[in-house]
Amino acid sequence: MTAFADPQHPSACPACDAVPLAEQVAGAALKDARLMLALPGIHCAACISGVERTLEAQPGVRAARVNLTLRRASVEAGPEVEAEALCAALTQAGYEAHELDPGILAATEVDARGRALLMRLAVAVFAMMNVMLLSVAVWSGADGVTRDMMHWISAAIAIPAVLFCGQPFYSSALSALRGRRLNMDVPISLAIALAIGTSLYETMLSGEHAYFDAAIALCAFLLAGRYLDHRTRANARSAAQELAALEVPRALRLTGGTTETVAAADLRPGDLVRVLPGGRIPVDGQVTDGHTELDRSIMTGETLPAAAAPGDAVHAGEANLTGPITVEVRAAGRNTELARIGDLVAVAEAGRSNYTSLADAAAKLYAPGVHIVSALAAIGWFLYTMDLRVALNIAAAVLIITCPCALGLAVPAVTTAASARLFRKGLLIKNGTALERLAEVDTAVFDKTGTLTDGAAEPLDLNALSLTEAQVAFALAQGSSHPLAKALAGGLQAAGTSPAPLTDIREIAGFGVEAQWGDTPVRLGRAGWLEAEPAAETATYLRIGREPVRPIRFADQLRDGAKDLVRTLSDRGVRVLMLSGDVAPAVEAFGARVGIDECVAEARPDAKAAMIEALALDGAKVLMVGDGMNDTAALAAAHVSISPASALEAARAASDMVLTGRSLAAVADAMDTAQTARGRIKENFTIATAYNLLAVPLAVAGLCSPLIAALAMSTSSLTVSLNALRLR
Repeated sequence: MTAFADPQHPSACPACDAVPLAEQVAGAALKDARLMLALPGIHCAACISGVERTLEAQPGVRAARVNLTLRRASVEAGPEVEAEALCAALTQAGYEAHELDPGILAATEVDARGRALLMRLAVAVFAMMNVMLLSVAVWSGADGVTRDMMHWISAAIAIPAVLFCGQPFYSSALSALRGRRLNMDVPISLAIALAIGTSLYETMLSGEHAYFDAAIALCAFLLAGRYLDHRTRANARSAAQELAALEVPRALRLTGGTTETVAAADLRPGDLVRVLPGGRIPVDGQVTDGHTELDRSIMTGETLPAAAAPGDAVHAGEANLTGPITVEVRAAGRNTELARIGDLVAVAEAGRSNYTSLADAAAKLYAPGVHIVSALAAIGWFLYTMDLRVALNIAAAVLIITCPCALGLAVPAVTTAASARLFRKGLLIKNGTALERLAEVDTAVFDKTGTLTDGAAEPLDLNALSLTEAQVAFALAQGSSHPLAKALAGGLQAAGTSPAPLTDIREIAGFGVEAQWGDTPVRLGRAGWLEAEPAAETATYLRIGREPVRPIRFADQLRDGAKDLVRTLSDRGVRVLMLSGDVAPAVEAFGARVGIDECVAEARPDAKAAMIEALALDGAKVLMVGDGMNDTAALAAAHVSISPASALEAARAASDMVLTGRSLAAVADAMDTAQTARGRIKENFTIATAYNLLAVPLAVAGLCSPLIAALAMSTSSLTVSLNALRLR
C-alpha cells in the first residue's frame, strides 16, 4: 500500500501552552519517572484523561501523569513493563507516543535561574517598601536623633538586601572586568556601591540625606527588567538535548535465538536487533529478515512510507509501521545519523547565539560614557571644592541618574508586551531577540509536510467510486493500521458508507491488505502488489476479483492560512522557498497549489541546513518554518525560526517561536508585530537617551542629589514601560 505520514493533530487551544501549577509539579516529577513518553498529538484536557486512563489500565503500571505543556507522560511501573508496549497501547487508543530518555532530559527541566531572580526581586521589593516608609518620616521633617535612627534602620534593611539582591549584577560586572571589557552591569554595580557607600558615610556623620532607598530601588527596577527578559527565554531548551532524548534508549538484541533488552548505546556493529511494529528503529543498519513499511517522515519529511525488505538500509528514529524486522547494526549511539543531526543542531544554535541585540549594541557605547562622565564630575568637583564628600555625592548622583534602568527595561518591556499580543493570536515567543530578528527577515523558507499541510492525507474523488467499490474499500481499510488506510476509512465513514461483509482479512506487511468478499478475492494496497501502473501522486489501489485496478488518490490537506500567508509574503517582497524531503513530482505539484515557485525536493536534513547557511552567506535574513526532525538543524541555522505546536519536541526546542493555533496567518501577524516592536525598542532608546542628555548636565552641575536622581531614574523607567505597553 502506498503510505502516508502519520497524521499529527495541531493544537487548537492556546491553553495547551499555559503552565498551571499542577503541571509545573508534574513537570518537576518527570525526571524521577522510570519511563517517559512523548505525546506530540495531545492538545486538551480530554487528551490528558484519555492518556492517563489508557496507561493506568495496562498491567504493571502504578501511576501515570501527563504534562500537557511539555506533551509528555511520566509513568511509574514495575520492571517488567516495556515502553514499547505502552506506546502500542496509546497508539491503539488514538494517541501518537514515543519513548524518551529521562536522563538526557533532566538537565533541561530545571529553571533555577528564573526562581533565583524571582526570589531576589521579591526580597528587593519588600526591602524597598520598608525603606521607603522610613524615608517618608525623614522627608516629613524628622530631625536629629530621630532622623539618624531612621537612617540606621534603613541601612540595616538596605545593605543586606542590596548585597543579596544585586548578586546577578555584581557577578556579571566582575566577569566583564576580568575580561577587560565593560557591560551594562558595571555602571549598575558601581552606582549601587556608591549610593550605599555615600549613604553610610552620611549616616555615620549624622548628615541630612541618605540614599538607601535609591540603592534598593535601583535593584528592584533592574531585577524586574532582568526577570522579564528571562521569562521570554524560559521555554527555550536545547534542541540538541531534545534530539538526543528521542533516540531509542533500549533495544531487543537477538542472541542465540533469544532476545534480551539492552541499552542501545551498548550495541556494536554486527549485532542483530528485533524491531516490532509500532516501534522506532534504535540504530543505523540493514534489514536481514522481514518485510515492513517505514515511516521516514520524522527524518526526511517524505509523505510516502517506504517498503523495507532484506538488504535495505534503515536509520535510527524511523518508525516501523506494519511488520517485525531484524536489523544488523551498522552504527549505534553517537555514531548514528540521528546523533549527527543533533550535532548539526548544536553547531547551528551556537552560531545563532552570536546575534548582537539592540540592547547589547547600546551597552557598548553607553557603559564607557557613563564612567567617564561620572569620573570627570568627581574630579572636577573635588578640585573645585576640595571636599571629597561633595565630590562623591555628585559622582553617585551622576551614576544613579544615568543608571541604565530605562535601557534595561527597553527591550524586555517591549518583548513582554509583544509576546502577550502574539500569544492571543496563537504564537508563543521563546527567545528574547526573536522579534528583533524577525523584523529583519527578507527570505521565508517552508517545510511542506506538517507545516504548510496538516500532515494528514485527504482522499480525493470518493464520489467516483461505485457503491460496491466504496463498501469493499471501507472494509479493507478498516482492517489495516496503515496511515493511508486510516485516512480512507475516515473519509468513507464521513460519507456515510457502510463496510462490505468480508472474511479472512489479512494484512501483508509492506504490501497491503487482502480478504474474501464471498467467493471474490479483494485487495487494497501498493500498485506493484496489484500489478498496476503507479500514479504520479500519492495513491492506494483497489482490486475486486478480476476487475481493473481502481486507484484512489490522496492529497495533502492544506493548513489553514497557508495560501494567504504565501501571497502576503510575496506581496511584501519577501522571497519564498519550500524545502521538502518528499519526491519531486509531489513537491512541484504542491508548490503550484500554494503559489511557491522556488521548490527543492528530496532534501535531507543536512542539505536543508546547508541551504539555509548558503542563503545566509548571500546576505539573506532567513525565516525557517518547519516541524520535523529533518528540519531541526535548518530551524537552528536560520536567522529566526517558527514551528507548529504539532511539531516534534526537538523542532519546537530549536525554534524561536511556536505556533499554538492551526492557522498560519499568525506568522504574518508576527512579522507586523516584529516591525512595530523594533520601532518601540528604538523609541525607548531615544527616550532613555533624551532623558540622559537632559538629566546628566543637571547632575554634573550639582543640582540633583542622589535621591532626586533616583526619582528621575524611576520616572524614565516608567515612561519606557508605558511606551512598551502601547503594543498590547
